[in-house]
Amino acid sequence: PVFQSEGLKCLLTRKFSSPLIVTWGVILLGNQSYGLEPVKHSTNNEHLLYRLEHSQSEPFVCGVTNETSRTESHSSFDPSLSMTALLRRKRNLPQTRYVELVLVHDVIYLLCMVSVFVSSYYKRLNIRVVLVGLEILRKPTPSFVKWRQTVLLPRIRHDDAHGLAGAYSGGILGMAFVGTVCSMSTAGGINVYSDDNLGYVSTVVAHEMGHNLGMNHDNGRCSCNGGSCIMAASATGSTLFSDCSASDFERLVLRGGGVCLLNQPSQSNIVSVAKCGNGMLEEGEDCDCGTPQECTNKCCDAATCKLTWGSACAQGACCKDCKISVSGTPCRGSVNSCDLPEYCNGSTSFCPSDFYIMDGLLCENDAAYCYEGRCQTYDYQCKHLFETGASKAADICFQTANLKGDAFGNCGMTSSGIYVKCSLANAMCGKVQCTNVNTNNPPPGGSVSNQIIDGSSCVNADFNLGSDVLDPAYVNQGSPCTKGKACLDFQCVNASALLSVDLHCDANNTCNSRGVCNNQGHCHCNDGWGPPNCAKSGRGGSVDSGPAQIDYSLRDGLLIFFLLVVPILVLLVLVLLYVFRRDTLERCLKGPRSRRSR
Repeated sequence: PVFQSEGLKCLLTRKFSSPLIVTWGVILLGNQSYGLEPVKHSTNNEHLLYRLEHSQSEPFVCGVTNETSRTESHSSFDPSLSMTALLRRKRNLPQTRYVELVLVHDVIYLLCMVSVFVSSYYKRLNIRVVLVGLEILRKPTPSFVKWRQTVLLPRIRHDDAHGLAGAYSGGILGMAFVGTVCSMSTAGGINVYSDDNLGYVSTVVAHEMGHNLGMNHDNGRCSCNGGSCIMAASATGSTLFSDCSASDFERLVLRGGGVCLLNQPSQSNIVSVAKCGNGMLEEGEDCDCGTPQECTNKCCDAATCKLTWGSACAQGACCKDCKISVSGTPCRGSVNSCDLPEYCNGSTSFCPSDFYIMDGLLCENDAAYCYEGRCQTYDYQCKHLFETGASKAADICFQTANLKGDAFGNCGMTSSGIYVKCSLANAMCGKVQCTNVNTNNPPPGGSVSNQIIDGSSCVNADFNLGSDVLDPAYVNQGSPCTKGKACLDFQCVNASALLSVDLHCDANNTCNSRGVCNNQGHCHCNDGWGPPNCAKSGRGGSVDSGPAQIDYSLRDGLLIFFLLVVPILVLLVLVLLYVFRRDTLERCLKGPRSRRSR
């Protein structure tokens, strides 16, 4: 059997008179998973080895009670995937994804160990979970994802965040949003923490993070070598993902989700002890392609994590044939009208982080607003929720259904689970109402309501996911509820509220009407103009995303030199040689004649 171990040594000085080295780990032996932890209060460095499946006696279930429409149900064929998406499958899926994770709790060593365990589970899916932040939260917060968006995200750049809390009543092990990784507002979840059982807690975090990555609960057709799997609705302590989980993540990627997972985290941001062979580029390493048995990268020496002779790079979207791509080479294209492309900068092998148009700017012929990198139209939401032919229903559908305050029409729920009726002014910001929907084919896990109001077909949906999980049938943040206004927290407010108070950028003034403002408040210049303010000629792009054109000045200069200057010089030399030799020959001929004439 194959024996693998992922662990990390931590130096603990608290509560000990002298430093004591203790080790946590997860051992994967065949299809069995074992946890390794130090025995509490032991002075002899004793450790406990136990089966993870047997580590929790109380039955726990996930708070995500049904599957959301943000990912498809488990099936062998998805007809909604276009041929273009299917053709992208081979190119997109083998590429390693990196989840930059922040964990929040009040015990540092627990967070450190949990991240190591979780990373080992996801490695099988070619996903690297990289810990980039440890946050100590002494006081509970009423809304973890809201706290993450307003407090944590501005301080620590990351893709996903998970908080560990005390055990919930009713055996709930955690809650998370589904398919929302990379979202500024909903990329996170909360997880049960109990009894310092690190191995068990790590499987809970892996489960809830799986929801963020688009994974649904496993059903009867899912398997992982015959045993229970991480995404089972009830916790089992399994460390294996099912074939269904892999398919769910695949669909997320093919639908354009998880774009932020493509960039590899900076070495300086990683919170861990560097280890050659773990597949993550860490401080002191030139490259890391995994163990010598796993590595297939000719540019990297797996044994030393150093570049092979003659190689300038080994990994990254801007590394080709072991050489760094020239400045201006495209490395990540825009996926919609509110997204921005990124380009290689010529000095690093990694593509810049993903940037998009600043929130609150107009899109869709000035009929909608950009928010979190997407043009938030009602038509887009209906197509995403139901099917490609669906579109926004008449306004009367919103103004009737959302004033009822029931499952299919409301403006959110109270903490006690009571639906909130929308006011007429906020009716466009409750449940999204669609038309041209085949109600015989409802979204997986959802219930559908179909009404005829004033001759208009009004179709909406409901997903019972728990009070801390946002129903995907709600209107998206930033949607245009009326002229000059947008939806924000179930309210139709002035669209200026979408603009960040910390970003001071105006396309007309700051960018001289030759570019757009990105989500960092910097100008992304049009071709022919250069950052930072698009005032002078340049190669386009921004200080964040790189230049938008390849610099051919050196190539053009060399071509001019070799094709024009060099031939002229050669011709000049030949002419001079000809003149010199002619004059010399004439002198030689004149010399003998003059002597004979004497």
